[in-house]
Amino acid sequence: MSKEEKIATVLTETRVFDPVKLNPEFAKTGLSFDEYKEMWKRSVEDLEGFWGEQAQSLDWFEPYEKVWERTSGDLFPGRWFIGGKLNVSYNCIDRHIKAGKGDKLAIIWEADEPWKGRTFTFDQLKSEVCKVANGMKKLGLKKGDRVTIWLPMIPELAIIMLACARLGVIHSIVFGGFSKEAVKDRIGDSNSKLLFTSDETARAGKTYPKMADVAQIIDEVPTIEHVIVVKRTGNEVPHTNKDIWYHDLIEGISEECEPEVMDSEDTLFILYTSGTTGKPKGVKHTTAGYLLYTSFSHRVAFNIKEGDIWFCTADVGWITGHSYIVYGPLANGATTVMFEGVPTYPDVSRFWDMVETYKITHFYTAPTAIRSIMRYGDKPVLGHDLSSLKVLGTVGEPINPEAWTWFWRIIGKEKCPIIDTYWQKIQAHS
Repeated sequence: MSKEEKIATVLTETRVFDPVKLNPEFAKTGLSFDEYKEMWKRSVEDLEGFWGEQAQSLDWFEPYEKVWERTSGDLFPGRWFIGGKLNVSYNCIDRHIKAGKGDKLAIIWEADEPWKGRTFTFDQLKSEVCKVANGMKKLGLKKGDRVTIWLPMIPELAIIMLACARLGVIHSIVFGGFSKEAVKDRIGDSNSKLLFTSDETARAGKTYPKMADVAQIIDEVPTIEHVIVVKRTGNEVPHTNKDIWYHDLIEGISEECEPEVMDSEDTLFILYTSGTTGKPKGVKHTTAGYLLYTSFSHRVAFNIKEGDIWFCTADVGWITGHSYIVYGPLANGATTVMFEGVPTYPDVSRFWDMVETYKITHFYTAPTAIRSIMRYGDKPVLGHDLSSLKVLGTVGEPINPEAWTWFWRIIGKEKCPIIDTYWQKIQAHS
């Protein structure tokens, strides 16, 4: 078959799915395509006016003087929200408490072990974040210092991120599955003063080393003054002379910590590239622009509403996890689900057990995960009540038609829009 014939075949077989017609409730609350096009047009033709309006969704300690200004050079061609002062931790926690939502669930954590986990209301999250922030202050950490975080998908990971943001300390998270050499290189490049890690990692019913690896590299990272260790499994592990147990760091410490006043352009975090095409490069993400885009895209692209339960299956070690497990959902006051395990443990219905149990409304995962589950057939899905689902999403790579169709029919019951994203761009299939 010639190239032209193949193209003709694809065009002939093109199928159109219209979830808005099939689910009128979504059409009532979400953006129409015409509304989206008008929003996009305004953002292009009136950049400052559009983003100035969107920025009102954040709480500012001091208003910005100008939305955007061009700067010389190709690396950083512009600065956002000039003169504005705010704090990310405050925007993700305190303002929701002040709005009377302190007892609302902020984080639902599902452990690797089925049906084990913890939950945190916004009140409880603030208490934990402030304790960690005060613990870091006690160790001498201050605005502009760097810390490296090498943790599994446990709630302390989000808590430490938000504690860093509260102090203006720059966090550098290393994906939990990376090697000790990757951790060493990133610590050396960022000159981190603290390393947060755990005794071990629990995954698919097995344990994997963390402190055993840290003990092998600690002498090669002299900038690290302390290693803060979260007790995850409680098994005996090697230690170093710089160790402090996480629970000892926060024991008896104040649950109140005033958020640092941060400039819009102050650095929030550094996240390193994977290193697949060369030496990993630290990418700096600043405060206001990052938080606004992350919260805006989460709210608008996925049609987040009060009472929704959001579940992104990514790892916080990647930018998707930073943005769509922690900062975006919490900035919007949504309940976010963190999952430590894998979708096939203890069996292939793990995701659907969670959707049914927590009444998850938004399910955001990778095409690779969808394909891995598809091969077990429909039966593990069909035994679960997935009626709470309103929106599905995919991220990280292009999705193939077979996986998309299965996701649409079997998981979404032909009623849930699929928001297909790959970070730089967002496309709504409808």
